[in-house]
Amino acid sequence: MVSAFKISEVIKEKSGIKRLTLTDFRNYEHLRLEPHLAPVIITGENGSGKTNILEAISFLTPGRGLRSAKMSDIKRIERDDKKQLEKKNQTWAVSATIQKNGEIYTLATATQKAERELDDETKAFDRRIVQIDGQKVSTQAELGKYLSAIWLTPQMDRIFLGGPQPRRSFLDRLVYAFDLEHAKRTATFEHLYKEWYRLIKMGRFDNLWLLGLEEQIAAVGVSIAAARRELVARLNTFLENEPDDVFPGLMLNLDGKIEQMLDKFAAIDVEDYYKEVLFKGRQNIVQNESVDGVNRTDFKVYYKQKYMPAELCSTGEQKLLLISIILAQTKCQILDKGFAPVLLLDEITSHLDDIKKDALLYKLKDLNLQAFITATDANKFEVLKKDAQFFEVQNGYVLEK
Repeated sequence: MVSAFKISEVIKEKSGIKRLTLTDFRNYEHLRLEPHLAPVIITGENGSGKTNILEAISFLTPGRGLRSAKMSDIKRIERDDKKQLEKKNQTWAVSATIQKNGEIYTLATATQKAERELDDETKAFDRRIVQIDGQKVSTQAELGKYLSAIWLTPQMDRIFLGGPQPRRSFLDRLVYAFDLEHAKRTATFEHLYKEWYRLIKMGRFDNLWLLGLEEQIAAVGVSIAAARRELVARLNTFLENEPDDVFPGLMLNLDGKIEQMLDKFAAIDVEDYYKEVLFKGRQNIVQNESVDGVNRTDFKVYYKQKYMPAELCSTGEQKLLLISIILAQTKCQILDKGFAPVLLLDEITSHLDDIKKDALLYKLKDLNLQAFITATDANKFEVLKKDAQFFEVQNGYVLEK
């Protein structure tokens, strides 16, 4: 098995966030934290703003953040004299000093007002901008070179129930850590698909235009499918060779036509098939039916010891399966990239008995990484009393304990 000692040998220097600054973000007018490169425990009452700190950190990585929120919904909200909610600020910002393998970097992201022309109409929207070491960069994917984050939230406890979209998003975030272009691909795919869908729903059947979009969608889609397959194969190999001694064994699978075709056919042939699916699917869109593709793929998880699909497991077992995935992903990334991701664990101890809770905390300690963990009760973290940094959130302020 890969021991914590071997993993710690791979990490020559600790990585993580050394300073975090929020400006007009959610309930924080201004907040500055100087976290240690170790477990960071954030406690406070429900609704006090603990999760907002984790969400802010998530915006220092590619994607739409921990809550997948609209940019306009994140700006600070205050109460006016009449006790009515009022949005006081039009922008928000998050910045951080990052340490990665002994080097120091500054990451920042914020929103700015922008306009776009759409169907002879000008619409205003909030655009997210990103800076690295004070220089504006054109794509969020650049953030992945400096900081990687994995998160679990209470909303994800039931990720194995319902539709596949949350599971697919969870998988894609895991892929980001190993393939920095994956975030750009998924954003490009979403943009192209929306445009293709919009044109068809509007009845604009310009064949050359649609064929051009379909060619791009197919090429990007097959690249997305290939990256997902590689990640799932990587994790399955690790899980098979390095089973966890406490948390459940897993088997991972992709339930998607495009991903499955790549097992048998060359990528160029799968692209041709994808274009045919899209071409034939134009009528499906008109009839409000779905089109099969990488935007329909499901990420399937099985409890290995029981050979049971995750959706049939108990709530507690589903939580343990998620923890198994992030532990495997974390170890894989440490061994492959030489630096650990930052873990954002929101109310992670819920649904865990004391044995599992303490086992997880000991594993986080042994992995020698930075993990931001929220809870209402600091007493749950007695095993980390000498190794973690503790903060308490009270009335929009964060105090170190």
